[in-house]
Parts: sequence; C-alpha cells; structure tokens
Amino acid sequence: MALIVQKFGGTSVGNVERIQHVATQVAKSVSEGNQVVVAVSAMSGETNRLTALAQEMQSRPSKREMDVLLTTGEQVTIALLSMALQERGCPAISYTGWQVPITTDNVHSKARIEKIDGEKILAQVAQGKVVVVAGFQGVTTDGDITTLGRGGSDTTAVALAAALNADECQIYTDVDGVYTTDPRVVPEAKRLERVTYDEMLELASLGAKVLQIRSVEFASKYNVPLRVLSSMKEGGGTLITTEDNFKDNDMEKPLISGIAFSRDEAKLMILGVPDKPGVAYQILGPISDANIEIDMIIQNQGVDGNTDFTFTVSRNDMEPAFEILEGIATQLGAREVLSDDTIVKISMVGVGMKSHSGIASTMFKTLAENDINIQMIGTTEIKISVVIDEPSLELAVQSLHEAFELDK
Repeated sequence: MALIVQKFGGTSVGNVERIQHVATQVAKSVSEGNQVVVAVSAMSGETNRLTALAQEMQSRPSKREMDVLLTTGEQVTIALLSMALQERGCPAISYTGWQVPITTDNVHSKARIEKIDGEKILAQVAQGKVVVVAGFQGVTTDGDITTLGRGGSDTTAVALAAALNADECQIYTDVDGVYTTDPRVVPEAKRLERVTYDEMLELASLGAKVLQIRSVEFASKYNVPLRVLSSMKEGGGTLITTEDNFKDNDMEKPLISGIAFSRDEAKLMILGVPDKPGVAYQILGPISDANIEIDMIIQNQGVDGNTDFTFTVSRNDMEPAFEILEGIATQLGAREVLSDDTIVKISMVGVGMKSHSGIASTMFKTLAENDINIQMIGTTEIKISVVIDEPSLELAVQSLHEAFELDK
C-alpha cells in the first residue's frame, strides 16, 4: 500500500464540477489500494476576489490581515472536496494549515515552512481516511496565520510528502507533464517521461511554468519523487527524480532534455567605466541593495583603461535599475548608460552536457544558419543560455528543437 500526496491547483478546483471531478480521481486512487493525502489551492479567481475586497477596505492592506483573509480561499476548497469524497463513500477529513500544524517563520505573504507535524494526518490515514489539507498556508509558533507566497500549494504538497515519508508526490496541473519545450511554440514538442531534479530546477528558473522552483528545491532536498500529471486527462505524466534513478543507457541518450525560454528579460549597459578592481561591485552592489535580481553578466576587457559592463534583469526592474545606473555612471565618470527590453533568453538544458562535447557549437551553428545574432552567453554544467532579439524567439526555439532532434 503506497502513501501518495496529491496536489490540485486553482483551475483543477475552479468550480463545483471540477471539484466533483477531483473527488472522483482521488476516490479512484483510493480504490486502487493507495493511502491518499490531498493538498489543494483556492478555487480559481477566489484569491483575486478576496484581494479586491481588501483593497476596498484599505489602500495598502496589512500583510498579516491579508494572510488571514486569503487563507479562507483554501478553507472553502478543502471542505467542499471532503464533502464530495464523503458523498462517494470515501471517508475524508479536512485540515487547514494551522490544524495540521504546518509551522512557518513569521514573514507574512511569503513565509517558509520550518516544520510539519504529520502525526495527526498519519493517524487519520491509518483509519482509512483521505486527509485534505489546505495548501499555501501555515502558522507561526505564536499562532499567526501565514501564506507561503507564489507556488505555495506546490510547496505544501512536497513538504507534506517529505514529512509523511510518502512514496510519491503527484502535482496535478492543466498540462500532462513536462515537455521538451512549449508546445504552443513547437507543436512537435514531446512529453518527457523523466527528468532529474537539477534539470527541472533549471527549466523552472529559466521560464518553464509547469512547477514552481521552491517545490522542486524541496523535493530535491528531501529526495521526494515528484510527478507532474494532468487533472483533465489520463496519462503517466513526467517523473522528476534523482539522477541515480536513471539507467546508465538512459543517461547516454538525452543530451538535451528541454529548451526553456523567457520573455521577461531586459539588458542594461554602462559604457566606459574605469577598468580597475572593485568596479563590478560599485556597479552591481547598489542594484542588489535595491532588491533587483541580476541574471547574466558580461564585462569586456578594457584596452584604454576603460571597460563596458552589461547585465540582464527582469523587465519590471529595468527602469529602477536604469535610474540607479545613471547615478553610478556620474560617480564613475562613465561615458553612457543604455537599456534594451526587446531581448529574450533561450536555454538548452540537459544532464547529457556533463559527458558530451559539441552541444554549444551545434547550438551556435544552428542560430547562425538562421541569421540569429547572439548578444550574451551563459553556461552551467547542464545549461547553455543565450540572449537574442525578441523577434527571433520562435524561429530560434523551433530550429534548435529540430537540430537536437527533440521531436523524436
């Protein structure tokens, strides 16, 4: 008998009919001999509705009170799903985050889980019940309700699976797995049977929207087998697991597992700054102090005592970063500050890069053959990223997908 943690997000529980459908899926899993714990989000649109109500009361609502308000969304879902399960003859009981309890730190709106007491859940499971837990929420040691921020329900599910020593954590979404790239850009994209935690972390951080990074980090840290499935149709989904769980011959085949891309990119350039020790910190320190995340960085070697410095940020951060750079440019005596928000980042990801050469050259050759100029390059052990002009995005992804035969 396997212990499975299943998570259903907002669209999967978007209305009464969808909740009924989820109840049928959960009951089917129980009938197959599994012990099941379910984590759910609020019904789709509910968080926006509650946020709008708050803004009618207060222009800048208290984060503490917002947490109290928003967690009622999940409370509705857990009760309705438990009722639907009971109607199907499947014993079920619902718990909010504070009832479990899921203990977090005291950072309202983006709390982090510190501990989960699984005793109450396991006791109910042992009695043959499905335990339905509210995702996205927890409680501090002082008894304050907290929310976990973006992707919080995914994180709740994985954390529950780790605390309960579950056999698998299943994340049900509106897609049936992880694909080699976005099927809306490349219709021939294929669903992957398995990917490693490292690959999924890279794909998630680089623009793939299937899973939130925090949940994958949690799964990797506690070695929780994670499976992405569709709540709308049958299928085996994609298993996210350790590299050790891949057979040797499997590891030889997929040089590249997927192509991720991000349109949320902007480039900033400060030209003609003194080429001396510490200049990188003088430029990037104030940017970091403003809580602006920096991604790719290039510093050219100066030949006349000056150098050019280029880095990327998210598009929303381009204007505040540009203002900071203008002040820095004045202090350093730089020649010019430029910005560009018409760029995108494309990344090839695969553990096969560790043991195979030539992937970068194939990537660059493919882009050159399609007259696509590379502006910046960044690499890790299992990733190669390039920055290109936004209009070339679809052509680049399609040609790379074909060049690496990801459709086969």
